[in-house]
Amino acid sequence: MTGNSTDHHPARDVAEMFNSAVAAFALSAAWELGALDELRATGDLDAAEFAAGRGLDTAGTLGMFRALAAVRVVERDGTTVTPGARFAEAVRNRSFFHWLARGSSELFREMPSVLVAQNRVGEFYRRDPAAIALACREIDELCYAPTFWAAMGRLDFPVRRVVDLGCGSGGRLIDVLRSHPGSSAVGIDIARPSLEVARKEVAEAGFGDRAGFVEADVLALRPHPDYADVELLLCFMMGHDFWPRDNCVATLRRLREVFPAARRFLLGDATRTVGVPDTELPVFTLGFEVGHDLMGTFIPTIADWESVFAEGGWELVRTNRIGVAVGEVVFELAPR
Repeated sequence: MTGNSTDHHPARDVAEMFNSAVAAFALSAAWELGALDELRATGDLDAAEFAAGRGLDTAGTLGMFRALAAVRVVERDGTTVTPGARFAEAVRNRSFFHWLARGSSELFREMPSVLVAQNRVGEFYRRDPAAIALACREIDELCYAPTFWAAMGRLDFPVRRVVDLGCGSGGRLIDVLRSHPGSSAVGIDIARPSLEVARKEVAEAGFGDRAGFVEADVLALRPHPDYADVELLLCFMMGHDFWPRDNCVATLRRLREVFPAARRFLLGDATRTVGVPDTELPVFTLGFEVGHDLMGTFIPTIADWESVFAEGGWELVRTNRIGVAVGEVVFELAPR
């Protein structure tokens, strides 16, 4: 063995790869079933009692915790489960795993078929929009919310009429309506399951009389009387769907026409990583970028975005770089 040798254990490394894939599904399930929240609140739980209390299969529930123990998210002594060395960070990033394991699992499972060129026509892949909307709500809180609210604080006009493009499950609209009592809002999304969740949650929050929802493609909106007095546009985590470049410019111009009274457009999205080695990518980046490559969706860089605003009829007021996981950014735009 020379002085330049590195201690490699390929079999162990590959086993960890496999176990991590299983654990990704287990982490998503543990969040959805409440196990992560219970562990965080109590510090320990009995897997059998947890299963019985929630009507779950005991053996399968223990298997879920075994998968998490295999990657040190939890520790397990028989049926007793406690947080492991990676628990806090895993909980912090759980929405990314939900996006992958629940929202996008079919896309990745069908990778061999999706990659065949002749199959890439029409709706050649499927994802779970409701699961993605749930994941994106927490991703928004983790990555975008502080910067979004800072941008909201810089508005020089009262918030009265708001539209959220690609509103998902409605979390942002609820927050805006709560923060601005005199406002009303419209959420627009192409995914009916997401809108069903949004309508339910907005109503439960007590804002059903101040919010409406439209099932429509943001990329093909038409002028409508309900949009004529909208002063604030929001669009988070779907701006990459505007691209490629010519389509993006056309969409930005169309938004100027559809929302003629808009005074500010807050556009937040992930951007393509630049200059990061494949072996050093942070959590979520690889899944997000590969997933969108599979879907044939172009992910622009920050420079790509900044090159289209003027041509699309918008003035770039401020670029807010976040970069928690996938080069997140919030652009503050005003009509030119």
